[in-house]
Amino acid sequence: MVAFYRSASVPPGKSMSAIADAKEVAAFATQVTGVEVRVAIPVGGNPFRIGWAARYENLGAMEAAMGKLMADPKDADFSAKSAEHFIAGSFSDEIWRAV
Repeated sequence: MVAFYRSASVPPGKSMSAIADAKEVAAFATQVTGVEVRVAIPVGGNPFRIGWAARYENLGAMEAAMGKLMADPKDADFSAKSAEHFIAGSFSDEIWRAV
C-alpha cells in the first residue's frame, strides 16, 4: 500500500475559495481514476495550506492513475482555474509506503 500526499499554500484571503476548488479537483480526480481523493487542511502549523490524499495498492497503480489524469484534457483546465487559489511553487508531493 502506498499513500500519495500533495499540499499547496494558499494566498491570504483565498482559503474558502481554495477549499471549494480543492474539493472540485478531488472529485474530478476520483471520477477519472476510480481512487478516492480526499481534501484536508492542517490542524496546526501553517494554516494557509490545503492537501490532497489518495491511497493506492502499489506504485504501479499510482502511476496508472496519474497517467489517466494527465491524459484527460480537463486536467489542464483545472490547473489553469486553480492558479489563482494556490501559490506557484508551493506544491509539495510525498509518497509513503505502509510497513
